[in-house]
Parts: sequence; C-alpha cells; structure tokens
Amino acid sequence: MAQLQDIPLRRIDGSPATLKEFAGSVLLIVNVASKCGLTPQYEGLEALYGKYRAQGLVVLGFPANDFGAQEPGSNQEIVEFCQARFGVDFPMFEKIAVKGDAQHPLYRELISQKPVARANASGTLSAKLAEHGMSPKHPSDVLWNFEKFLVDRQGQVVDRFAPDVTPEQPELVHAIEAELSKG
Repeated sequence: MAQLQDIPLRRIDGSPATLKEFAGSVLLIVNVASKCGLTPQYEGLEALYGKYRAQGLVVLGFPANDFGAQEPGSNQEIVEFCQARFGVDFPMFEKIAVKGDAQHPLYRELISQKPVARANASGTLSAKLAEHGMSPKHPSDVLWNFEKFLVDRQGQVVDRFAPDVTPEQPELVHAIEAELSKG
C-alpha cells in the first residue's frame, strides 16, 4: 500500500510536490471543476480553509475533467478562474484523472483506504446521474466533481463525502472539527 504522503504530485504551477509538506495537518482533498453545477462549492471550501486553517486544516484542490468535460481549461486558466471568481487561496494541484485507466495514484490510494463515500441523505445527485446513464462503473468510483476525502494528521483517510455533501453541511463540518480536536 502506497503512503499518501509519498505519492508524487504537481502543484498547479507545475512544481513537484507531495503531501509530506502538509504532515501533521488534517487534509480535505477535493476533485474540483470550473464548469460544474457544484462549482459554487469553491466558496464554501475556501470558507472552511479560512475558518480552520489556523487549527491545522488544509483544503487541497485537484482539478479533474473526468465528469462531463466540466474542467476543460489549462492549469493557468483554472488558477485565474478560481482566484477571480472565488478568491481561492487553498493549495491547488495540476489537473489529474480521478477515475478510469489514467487514474492518478493519489486517487487510487484514497479510494483503497475509503472505498465508499458518505451520501447526502437528502441529496438527489446519484439518482440524477443514474437517470442519465452516468452512474459509476464500480461502487468505489468517485461519483462526480467535488467528492471529498478527509485525511487525519497521521495521513490516513478517515472519511469520504459524496459530491453533493456541501462544505457547509453539518456532517462534513463535524467530521473536520473532530479530526482537528485530536490535535
């Protein structure tokens, strides 16, 4: 099993990175997209980052074009969009694949540690995707843009939230606060 912290990544500016630089932090890893109905979640993710950053939360954005081609832009276009539209200050990484044959090793490991996302009890996203024949091939696949993986300070995935669990929803906020309180 790969260690999350050791998987080679690239920041959105192309510079090499790993999750080691965030050692000791609680991480919220999110696959993001600029042209998705869920794109306004950037605002909530930035608010979470702003509110809990001093306590050790780091939100990490991973643009992906795997769902409905909703992230067609270049890395530079994504940066410009996120900063201009939502004032995104949390770390962003280069565009990757979160499913399929080209799936990035980071997402392979995240999913292996937490194969099932916590659904939004009142959400309809899964049903809407099914209506359009867009359900995931495997139950462990990332459902859509803005799925969230919560990683504890030791680098283990402790929770996973469906894309329609918004950054403001109590189940996500409580899970983050619980991990931060473990100091």
